[in-house]
Amino acid sequence: MLLDKTTMFSDAQALRATGASTNTIDLKAGGNAVPGRLVLIAHADIAFVGATQVVCALQTSDASDFSSGVVTLASATVSGTQLADTENNLFALGVPAGLKRYLRIYYTVTGTVTAGAISCFVADIADLH
Repeated sequence: MLLDKTTMFSDAQALRATGASTNTIDLKAGGNAVPGRLVLIAHADIAFVGATQVVCALQTSDASDFSSGVVTLASATVSGTQLADTENNLFALGVPAGLKRYLRIYYTVTGTVTAGAISCFVADIADLH
């Protein structure tokens, strides 16, 4: 699996509270850069401490600041036990149809998190680890 910085929503982003990914993806900036089926992948870079769960929602919007017309396309709920595992991917989900120009991840964090970092990105294939 090859990674491209422009397809990364979070690159070892520290998560302590609910909020949006550090980066957004502008699908129009790359022209027709979405050749086929994409996979949304997340990985815990630093084991989470104090999190009971994190919901990772793939959102899309016509506005770059996500101020209006936000649509959630897919989401994955990750348990506290999974968030402590830095060896394996937390999830790999197919990106559904219905993409607007901009994409981001919105993280909903449950628990009092004192440590933890996540990477989340799209790729054309999922690595099994």
